[in-house]
Amino acid sequence: MPVPTRSTKIVKRGMKKTSRRRAKLVLVLGGASSGKSQAALELAGNAAPKAFVATGQALDREMAERIRRHQRMRSPDWETMEVPVDLAGWFRKQGQEYRAIVVDCLTLWLSNLGATGVRDDAVNDHVTDLLRAIRRTQALVLLVSNELGLGLVPLGRSARRFRDVAGRVNQRIAAEADEVHFIVSGQTLRLK
Repeated sequence: MPVPTRSTKIVKRGMKKTSRRRAKLVLVLGGASSGKSQAALELAGNAAPKAFVATGQALDREMAERIRRHQRMRSPDWETMEVPVDLAGWFRKQGQEYRAIVVDCLTLWLSNLGATGVRDDAVNDHVTDLLRAIRRTQALVLLVSNELGLGLVPLGRSARRFRDVAGRVNQRIAAEADEVHFIVSGQTLRLK
């Protein structure tokens, strides 16, 4: 009799039935310009097809250049999607099409949610929805996020509030993730 594997299980009468494998979730954290985006691309490996889901928006000249620089980092086999707000919806509609997905980045996503009027107390619901949608795919999903808690306490109230929200979101996703990597000066430290 065959031994059950992660993708199959034995059912009554010794027949195999394929079961649904859930996504592998990896959180890639680091400071600004730490190399976290490049690390996420490398961690994605050679799986194909693969999607790069960008949450950044070119709202000014500096951000437009930053986006172009990130685009040049990626090889042509990455399909780029621009999804500034509805990440969960994108995963539900298109997540099954890919074997590897990099979302860059959660911090900009949180900022975009705030800009659309999502209150801090509703962010957790959006994170729950996103995690459920991710787990329904069978892809390797790498979420890139900024670690904002290593610097000085921000002077402004809104900056402190945003840092706290981002910190809670990072903690929640790290707890759910299968792996967590912290990037410092282009060097990877696996935390989980």
